[in-house]
Amino acid sequence: MNNRILFSHSYFLRFDPKQWATGQPYPPLGTLYAAALMRENGYVVSLFDTLFAHQAQDIQHALDEQTPNFFILYDDGFNYLTKMCLTNMREAAFAMMKLAKAKGCTVIVSSSDSTDHFEQYCREGADFVILGEAEQTLLELVQAIQHKENDFEHIAGLAFLRNAAVFKTTRRLVMKDLDALPLPAWDLVDITPYKNMWLKSSGYFSLNVATTRGCPFKCNWCAKPIYGNRYNARSPEKVVEELKWLKHKFQFDHIWFCDDIFGLKPGWVRAFADQLQKVQLQFRFKIQARADLLLQEDTIRDLARAGCHNIWMGAESGSQKVLDAMDKGTTVEQIYQATTLLKQHGIHPSFFIQFGYPGETKEDIAKTIRMIKDLLPYEMGISVSYPLPGTVFHERVKAELTQKSNWTDSDELLLMFRNTYPPQFYKKLHRYVHHVFRRQQGWVALRNAIKNPFALRGQDYKKIASACWHMPSLLLERIQLNRYAHE
Repeated sequence: MNNRILFSHSYFLRFDPKQWATGQPYPPLGTLYAAALMRENGYVVSLFDTLFAHQAQDIQHALDEQTPNFFILYDDGFNYLTKMCLTNMREAAFAMMKLAKAKGCTVIVSSSDSTDHFEQYCREGADFVILGEAEQTLLELVQAIQHKENDFEHIAGLAFLRNAAVFKTTRRLVMKDLDALPLPAWDLVDITPYKNMWLKSSGYFSLNVATTRGCPFKCNWCAKPIYGNRYNARSPEKVVEELKWLKHKFQFDHIWFCDDIFGLKPGWVRAFADQLQKVQLQFRFKIQARADLLLQEDTIRDLARAGCHNIWMGAESGSQKVLDAMDKGTTVEQIYQATTLLKQHGIHPSFFIQFGYPGETKEDIAKTIRMIKDLLPYEMGISVSYPLPGTVFHERVKAELTQKSNWTDSDELLLMFRNTYPPQFYKKLHRYVHHVFRRQQGWVALRNAIKNPFALRGQDYKKIASACWHMPSLLLERIQLNRYAHE
């Protein structure tokens, strides 16, 4: 019976030097959801986890051993790294597809990159590309193939080659009842290398859990090829049920709730905090949210009660002009207010910052640096505006795009369209702002040490040492920035 499925995904940690050095890997959650659904429907499933693999060819052993009928390349749509559509990972995906085809497998692909470039994937060997949210489409497709159907036009959310042309079926409606999905097939993953890398890099072990799908907001640079411009949530009870199982099975210390927006549904955060207290489950966690959603003190209080210690905020810019151009729907004032409120309740605010949006000037950049110095987030991720297909932003700059359309790895940070300043300016700006941030952290730690030397902790010493380390390079980097700006 042709019911054997080998799942894999295209993210290789070794191909992304920055993330490898950071040493904070997460299992492919979206892949595990799909595998669980297929197993629930009677299929024999296995997983080749590429995250710690050395090269695409490493999958050959799994293909030989499992002799699958279907090879499902199913990326983790919850992980922002897969949404970046990195060239290294695409090339690895194509290589694995070819190896699977050589073994006689039906090759099915679901990813952000394949949804954006379905025609290219079809011509590189994919028998089918699933567009958007994939679980139900995958189940219907595999069942149809098993029943030896030849017409797949009735299955929504597909692209495939027909008569040498790529055919695309109707769009699939999103899944609303997320509680109906089985829990992810965690047993397919070897957790040991994940745990070891986390303990070595950070001293604790973190796992990823999703409570929602989608985001209803309309920032014009944000790509949502898998879960779309919607918002559906699992029940707090179901989430806590999974967390209890994970704690018992893997003894995690920390959770990353990998939702685009956590706790948007009214009353959800309070019910979640209550449920955690009811089952006496305690752990620290981090989430992602918007500044305008972090202004209700009762919600912040419930987040702190539940164990939230870090909230990554899409701050993006300290210039209201830039935020408005992005259709962000937030204000600089809200960023200041939310940061202050979080700190008052013992939650660390962290910022996503984006430079290089069209029309951004040196004055706008200076406002962003001023905001960073004023608010001093706990952590900060800096990126350069990255036009992904399917976004309003991509359409706006399409005529200005260079020949390069994707980054090779997540740290390339290459500006790929003609803008106010040349690409090398933004590469240097990324480094400069990080150094300004570390210096400011060090000065604050030093000032606090002078006021109360007995309250110093190990991380304070590190911040002070980091500030001293970065000081000499700041002047030189500022000179280089000015030179690049005038080229």
